[in-house]
Amino acid sequence: MSKDARLRLIVVAVFAVFIVALVLASVNRRAPVADISNVPLPTGAIEMADRDIPGLLSFNVPSNEHTDQPVNYPQVPPVGGPHYPVWQNCGVYTDPIHNEFAVHSLEHGAVWITYQPDLDAGEVARLAAITMQSHYRILSPYPGLPTPIVISAWGYQLRLATADDARLAAFIARFESGPTTPERGASCTGGVEQTAKELGIR
Repeated sequence: MSKDARLRLIVVAVFAVFIVALVLASVNRRAPVADISNVPLPTGAIEMADRDIPGLLSFNVPSNEHTDQPVNYPQVPPVGGPHYPVWQNCGVYTDPIHNEFAVHSLEHGAVWITYQPDLDAGEVARLAAITMQSHYRILSPYPGLPTPIVISAWGYQLRLATADDARLAAFIARFESGPTTPERGASCTGGVEQTAKELGIR
């Protein structure tokens, strides 16, 4: 083997070792997966025996009337109920938004992806990429969540430990502008685009 060939072989080997080290470092940096198996069910939840979406929770939502008063919802985050007359614009938010605006968006067919504020940045980036694939998705942090990630639609909810859980896509496919939406096809733009902090309410 010539001197140049040996040099090329060494360079390739060093580069390969460098790439492997980067991959291993990335894997090691990933936050440990939370155990959510023993988290109690929220108020009024019925865990459905759903083969495609195990862990799917169903709720009876008795009202979708408008109100100008804050609402004490029984779920965290809410899956429906009375709400403000204006909806929250769909999109990605880096600060919490008001329940009452978001619930109105659910009424229009949006799915609301919420995550614990201290969720790993890589997980948040994955959720943001998923959210931006459609005009009927909302992403926002939500203090006090029972699990790292909770995705909600009108009358339904799913709790997740990671953003790469296949059930996330299955939930979106079924409930985004789905047949159980009270006002299917109504807009998720032209409403409120501010966060709770920006609005300064409550």
